[in-house]
Amino acid sequence: MDLGSSLSIATSGLNAIEYELSVTSQNVSNSGTTGYVSATANVSSAVAAGQGTGIKIDATTLNISPTLQKALYSQNAQVASLTTTSNSLAAVSALQGSTSADSGSTDTLSDLLGNVQSALTSLTSEPTDSTSQSTVIADAQSLTSTINTLSSTYTTQRQTAEDSVVSTVSSINSDLTTIGSLSKQIMTLKAAGADTSALENQRLGIMSDLSSDVSVTFSETSSGDMVVRTADGTELPTRPDQIGQSDTGVTLPSTTWPLSTSDSTVTADSYYAAGDSNSSIAGITLNGQDITSHLTGGTLGANITLRDTTYPQMQAQLDSFSSTLMTRFSNAGLSLFTNGSSTAQGTSTTEETPNGIVGLSAALSVNSTYVDTPSLLTTDSSGSTGSITAITDVLGTAFGTSSADVSGSLAAPSDNLGPTGNLSTGYSGSQGLVALATALTSNQASTISNASDNLTSATAVQTTLQTSVSNVSGVNVDDEMSKVVALQNAYTANAKVVTAVQSMFTALLDAIN
Repeated sequence: MDLGSSLSIATSGLNAIEYELSVTSQNVSNSGTTGYVSATANVSSAVAAGQGTGIKIDATTLNISPTLQKALYSQNAQVASLTTTSNSLAAVSALQGSTSADSGSTDTLSDLLGNVQSALTSLTSEPTDSTSQSTVIADAQSLTSTINTLSSTYTTQRQTAEDSVVSTVSSINSDLTTIGSLSKQIMTLKAAGADTSALENQRLGIMSDLSSDVSVTFSETSSGDMVVRTADGTELPTRPDQIGQSDTGVTLPSTTWPLSTSDSTVTADSYYAAGDSNSSIAGITLNGQDITSHLTGGTLGANITLRDTTYPQMQAQLDSFSSTLMTRFSNAGLSLFTNGSSTAQGTSTTEETPNGIVGLSAALSVNSTYVDTPSLLTTDSSGSTGSITAITDVLGTAFGTSSADVSGSLAAPSDNLGPTGNLSTGYSGSQGLVALATALTSNQASTISNASDNLTSATAVQTTLQTSVSNVSGVNVDDEMSKVVALQNAYTANAKVVTAVQSMFTALLDAIN
């Protein structure tokens, strides 16, 4: 082996060390970057014609466990979903009060209804007392006001969820098409044998963001492309060419492709149903096909569920209770509660008030006749004052719990609820008014509590997974600094070889001259 070969080998060593040092430097500088995957500089011995020719720089690899990474993405989606749900339901929780016996709460529906019952009971003892009469009206108004507020909150939170669906679709589009753009660059570089680790790391970071918006999985092709799918396997294209279309039709990245949806104004009778031309809430489409049901998990999946399932059921429960409150009081001879209009209240469980009970809870009010003249509460049909017949009937039957008082037309609607008739209360309608109010609050409180409890558990699992992923993919600064010292020593040694060879060349040239 001649001096030229020795110099070439030493020089290749310096080049390799510079490469390894640059990778190490990149790791250290990104040690605090969320989602960054540490890289490993790979070198191997170069051999030509059976002789060593120095060091060959190989492709940089990322320290990643696909299995752990996919598990973390899945958990990210679950935590984001539960966080969105829990935060949204907090608005309802603040209004619901507590059904716990030791909570001291006086704000639940059953508490407020109990106040009306107590005021009516007191009125039977002093039927002509104006203060007692006014107390009944005031307590009834407190009850209807709380019902109105709850209904308004459901609608407001549904609208917030709908608005979030639209904005999240734009965010998902941006992430998908950014992944597609990066993949295109990666494939080009891979084909040329160039290093793609930095771009791959950037792509993984975008994928991590995407996993919080919707539940997704990914796979990589041999060419370096990334294929993204929903939890049920529906492919979400990152570039038009992935679905056989021309890339020239879309400028990447894009917030409007590949998914499409539109803004909707949500009311009590609004609903989403795939393929239903009467659906007032727009679905999410991909290449003209509605894929809303395939988009689960993450912020998007949570808001779809809140908008289409959680709040519609709560609304249906409250509408059912409002209808039953009106019906049982009227049946007892005291039409204390009305739908706020001059039109008689219909009983359809799928039509909007006043034809049906959908949205009734937002319109429920205390009959203005009694509000204007509270003494009519104890005035009989002949005009005689001080009558407690109607009050006694209300206390005995409207608040009754016997089969005759809670069954048949007096039972609270519990099935075939909502504008599409696909909702149910989740509890029996053959209960007394107070029991119905408690069942409603308990059912909704359980939904709220489950979201909070599940979030705590899911976050703990996420933390464990993050630790496991970090152990494989994270940057250990101490290890990286140890590499720096070793590379520094190797660089010094290789530099000395180069210096020695140069000295020998100089001596040779001097001897010749």
